[in-house]
Amino acid sequence: MKDKAYYEDVNIKNELKLRDMIQKLPKFCMDFFIGIDADKSSRTKIAYAYDLQTFFEYMKSANPSLKKYDIRDYPISLLDQISPSDIEEYLFYLKYYEKDGVVHTNDERGIKRKLASLRTFYNFYFRKEFIDTNPASKVTLPKIHEKNIIRLDTDEVAQLLDEVESGDSLSKNQQRFHEKTKVRDLALMTLLLGTGIRVSECVGLDMDDVDFKNNGIKVHRKGGADVIVYFGDEVRDALLSYWEERSIITPAEGHANALFLSLQRKRISVRSVENLVKKYSRLVTTVKNITPHKLRSTYGTTLYQETGDIYLVADVLGHKDVNTTRKHYAAQEDSRRRAAARVVHLRED
Repeated sequence: MKDKAYYEDVNIKNELKLRDMIQKLPKFCMDFFIGIDADKSSRTKIAYAYDLQTFFEYMKSANPSLKKYDIRDYPISLLDQISPSDIEEYLFYLKYYEKDGVVHTNDERGIKRKLASLRTFYNFYFRKEFIDTNPASKVTLPKIHEKNIIRLDTDEVAQLLDEVESGDSLSKNQQRFHEKTKVRDLALMTLLLGTGIRVSECVGLDMDDVDFKNNGIKVHRKGGADVIVYFGDEVRDALLSYWEERSIITPAEGHANALFLSLQRKRISVRSVENLVKKYSRLVTTVKNITPHKLRSTYGTTLYQETGDIYLVADVLGHKDVNTTRKHYAAQEDSRRRAAARVVHLRED
């Protein structure tokens, strides 16, 4: 029997995890998750479940009248009893709290996401006329301060790939493993930097997703679409070198078609890719926290600088809304305008 595609396996695991999480929420919440099932990904639904669990646990601890009840038994009428002020106090609490001996903090983005989850939750029941009030809609979303895009400069990209290829700057212990993985690591890093695909798309690649004839890979995008992403000669050379090595490896059961394998001959995990990006990038820069997503930003920035086409960048990166792309790369437009101001001289020095 053919192995399930990576994204299918992930969705199954997420759905099972979601079922367990729903059992810790008020019973009426099941209607909400059934209602959003067709429109939201399994990861999004898990995020909602986590945020709602945090909210109801806070309500139980902050409201004396709720402490004697199990969260599962909370009635839907509770939603009408919660005021905008209660939600604002909850958001203030989210900045710093302890749970099971672990300290949790949320910055403005984390708080905004949790309020957005509550708004979606309340909107569902209000629209269905299960409740009479919608206090979450009356709470202002926190203002988000834009962060600078962290990415690698051109010389840092070249140095990074040199470090992956040579391994000279690694520790003695790291070099032992490097001899076994350097061809794979170079192919993986070159692919991320040369296509801008997401780390989940990268680890989900199968052998038959690679088309060397047309220099393309088939990736499963967020939202469910399968698209072809094309790569250049540098990526092709790195992939071909790894392809020769991969073709003689006997994968573990259930991982026969996976492209990138771990030392255990299983499909490499997202966490493993994150760790190897961190390991190599620290050899290049200690002031930039480089993650797989930062490699994606590096590609997007380079593509925009070379083409000036924001729509092309959005399409290649798989952004559904070009405004998402514009928000991340608008700083590049500003830098181009600043450069233009320095080019024109009105008088000789």
